[in-house]
Amino acid sequence: MNAADHPQDASLDDFALRHVDVDGTVKAVHVAGSGPAVVLMPEMPGISPDVLRLARWIRDAGFTVHVPSLFGTDGAHPTTEAGREVVRRACVSAEFRAFAGGGTSPVTAWLRGLARRAHAECGGPGVGAIGLCFTGNFALTMTLEPSVIAPVVNHPSLPLDDPAGLELDDEDARAIRERVTRDGLRVLAYRFDNDRWCTGQRFAAYRRLLGDAFDGRVLDGAAANPEPPPFFRDMVGTPHSVVTAHLVDEEGHPTVRARDEILAFLADRLGTGG
Repeated sequence: MNAADHPQDASLDDFALRHVDVDGTVKAVHVAGSGPAVVLMPEMPGISPDVLRLARWIRDAGFTVHVPSLFGTDGAHPTTEAGREVVRRACVSAEFRAFAGGGTSPVTAWLRGLARRAHAECGGPGVGAIGLCFTGNFALTMTLEPSVIAPVVNHPSLPLDDPAGLELDDEDARAIRERVTRDGLRVLAYRFDNDRWCTGQRFAAYRRLLGDAFDGRVLDGAAANPEPPPFFRDMVGTPHSVVTAHLVDEEGHPTVRARDEILAFLADRLGTGG
């Protein structure tokens, strides 16, 4: 698919729009499907048609997918300039910690509350959490909520200025390691080998924190979609989004295999048997 052929907007008609209040903070959440809950967080610069495609795959695999609106315009592929402005606003927002030394992003407390509510509503053994890019590490931080038992960390890009850094303060890092060890959690993660935003140094830092519980999988950057939407072509400028913007939707393709591995991981951990 040529970049010019990407739809600029995608319909959200098959999702129910909810406004979820967690401790007085209200955010929009798009919900679809049935079965155990999975929280799918958007990548920069928002809930794009590619993120929604992934959400529908999760829904169709037997889960209730919850897609919270954290930044950007829901359902749109923004222009490069509009996407750059979304990134700028997020980097100065009190909800996010985009740079080294900032510690854990405060928005993850709200996301844990969303997971708790979703579990109470959907039942099952627990909740899946999938982070992408800017929100990649949020899936790991969400394991501080006991209901989250299937974290998937996709190409985590924070902190932006430290390729070996983790978007966690020391106390949360210790608590996450203890929880992962105590409950035997497995953390699934993906990156392209030549991704400059999510480097091998970052995966090495995750392994130091989590040991063998960290299942970091690396794809050849040559497999990435060479014609991603303009924001990814012009601003990201590197293979990055394994199961969204840089996925090649062809049977047997490495990025499609990664998607299928994620769905199988969710099915195994959340008990759908898919």
